[in-house]
Amino acid sequence: MVGLGNEYLSRMKDPSKAQAWIKSNLQPYLPATKITSIFVGNEVLTFNDTSLTSNLLPAMQSVHTALVNLALDKQITVTTTHSLAVLQTSYPPSAGAFRSDLAPCLAPILSFQAKTGSPFLINAYPYFAYKANPKQVPLDFVLFQPNQGMVDPSSNLHYDNMLFAQIDAVYSALDSLGYGKLPVHISETGWPSKGDEDEAGANLENAKKYNGNLIKMAMSSSKKGTPSRPNSDLNIYVFALFNENMKPGPTSERNYGLFKPDGTPAYPLGFSLASAPNDAVSNSTGAGTPPRPPTSSTGYLSISSASSLVSYTNSTTTFCLLQLLLLS
Repeated sequence: MVGLGNEYLSRMKDPSKAQAWIKSNLQPYLPATKITSIFVGNEVLTFNDTSLTSNLLPAMQSVHTALVNLALDKQITVTTTHSLAVLQTSYPPSAGAFRSDLAPCLAPILSFQAKTGSPFLINAYPYFAYKANPKQVPLDFVLFQPNQGMVDPSSNLHYDNMLFAQIDAVYSALDSLGYGKLPVHISETGWPSKGDEDEAGANLENAKKYNGNLIKMAMSSSKKGTPSRPNSDLNIYVFALFNENMKPGPTSERNYGLFKPDGTPAYPLGFSLASAPNDAVSNSTGAGTPPRPPTSSTGYLSISSASSLVSYTNSTTTFCLLQLLLLS
């Protein structure tokens, strides 16, 4: 997946500029690099910026038109990422609903995505729910640890982790607008290994449990989808591959990475990349060696239960390391 930052939306409304950008930044790397999607803008609808919002769909349409003109639209889709804050209701999952004020913006975007076959991307962080209310949100429920879970009173479906509840809330919201068949992918999720005193739960042990358990679960042949979508593939990008040591804000913002900026592990995940097949790890400098962060890029770990990204050999699932590049 390749990202076009919010600062490029107004420029990308021009099809000629969109086509020039693709020809310069994507086409030279195909087919050696497998690029499946371009996400145009990040969490635009919750920025409360009318200019960004008005530019979003035209930019998405323009990028798609450029892909069509270059005969790349069959292999690369166009989408955008959303914060979980686009939901007005997320609990219980069956009652998931989008904010009413965003419906006029969402409807045409969803229509475009349904026609072009692109996934609905959501940035979901159970960590934020725990941080906001650590006394009421069970830690084991957000860390994929053994727990009694919760039962949706309407659907009677049982949830043993918050991330799946959040995903299904998004599916319910899409259902309510008539777009329940759109696939939901998690474009960001993760847990900080360090935080300030007022950032409850931001520590190395919880980060290790969250990301380690998430990856193991997604790699398990016995776990495919969520309670409401048991036959749907899980497509999840872990934020982030590397700690962003120069990022401003609270301490947690600089400590979401699985690796430190020098390429050494931030903490053990409970398994080694060296144990994965050689073709399971891309952008790598060697077996078991984490990939180095290229200039001006943000690292993500991509894990998927889809057969196109994951292969099963003797009940072992492989996964890919990808870089989510913000190209200018």
